[in-house]
Amino acid sequence: MTVSAQNSPIVSGQDPNRRVITTAVPFLNFAPDSRHSAMGDVGVATSADAFSAHWNAGKMAFVENDMGFSLSYSPWLGRLVNDMFVSYLTGYRRIDDKSAWGIDLRYFNMGDIQLTDGRGNELGEFTPRDIAIGGTYSRKLSENFGLGLSARFIHSNLSGNISSVGGAESRPGVTIGADVGVYYNKEVFSGNKTGEFSWGATITNIGPKITYNSAEDLDFIPTNLRIGTAYLVNFDNFNSLTFALDFNKLLVPSPPIWQRNEDGTLATDENGNLIVESGRNPNRPLLSGMFGSFTDAPGGFQEEMQEIMISFGMEYYYQKMFALRTGYFYENPNKGGRRYFTMGIGYVYKEKLAFDFSYLVPQTQNHPLAETLRVSLTYNITKK
Repeated sequence: MTVSAQNSPIVSGQDPNRRVITTAVPFLNFAPDSRHSAMGDVGVATSADAFSAHWNAGKMAFVENDMGFSLSYSPWLGRLVNDMFVSYLTGYRRIDDKSAWGIDLRYFNMGDIQLTDGRGNELGEFTPRDIAIGGTYSRKLSENFGLGLSARFIHSNLSGNISSVGGAESRPGVTIGADVGVYYNKEVFSGNKTGEFSWGATITNIGPKITYNSAEDLDFIPTNLRIGTAYLVNFDNFNSLTFALDFNKLLVPSPPIWQRNEDGTLATDENGNLIVESGRNPNRPLLSGMFGSFTDAPGGFQEEMQEIMISFGMEYYYQKMFALRTGYFYENPNKGGRRYFTMGIGYVYKEKLAFDFSYLVPQTQNHPLAETLRVSLTYNITKK
């Protein structure tokens, strides 16, 4: 089978068993806030807060306060560069006891780079940046069950208007994305202790492919399925502990195994298209890519299971003021190999102003994500 090559780079000598799924605008799936990033990047079923729009739109209707705003900031790949960062601004407002709405703004600054042409001549400096602006509506369909919808506009400018080597005019990528999420929360009792059991599921970033030059050169955005559960136990009036577990899977095509020549180079047909040896054509429409992503891995069921990322986290609260958090994130080595521990703290002042901090510790040495930290500030307006 022959197909046209995607934008994703293909290395001639790469490990054929290591097929990492790549997408455009990956910042949409970065954990934006300190609370959940400190818990191993869990969040689909944790208690509702100002960051519910990112983790699960279905949670927002369960938020306790009338209104709130939050700002998060994280230096990105700080061990490698000093001018990349991710910021996230969000706000929410309750409409009534059953519904709420929110807005959010994500901004990813990739630092200053020196652009050159195909001969190495300098073309000037440029700052690549991605931005997404979205809105969320969430409603309780019953006392315990909520549904939420989000929509966002995505703008990605990676090279300004500099033309590519092939002569195609470069331009910013523009697309839209949508989320749908459900959330269930119910109070439970265990002996003389009270608690809450919750579960959630969401599909995020459902939207058209994005292009940076021509309509024939398209990339998927990071459509993602997240399901998970959480259990909160109140030991007494002062101490509580939450356990949370999430599973993630990108709903985009798995990379195929490309046919190679005897010298190890990638084989092409008479039209210059790459030849697929095993797997499916990755250049598929949106819905075909989403639903086909469950069965298109060249390695079959085993490889499909490798594409599932696992997050686990815990959160301890004392007097609903002081928080200690920790967690772990796992991604199979053949699908990226991100494996790290997380930790963080939180403090709430008079139930209104909250400060949260998180820190990431990779399992491997000299990892690009080493020393990643996030800081979040939240201001809530409580019910009168």
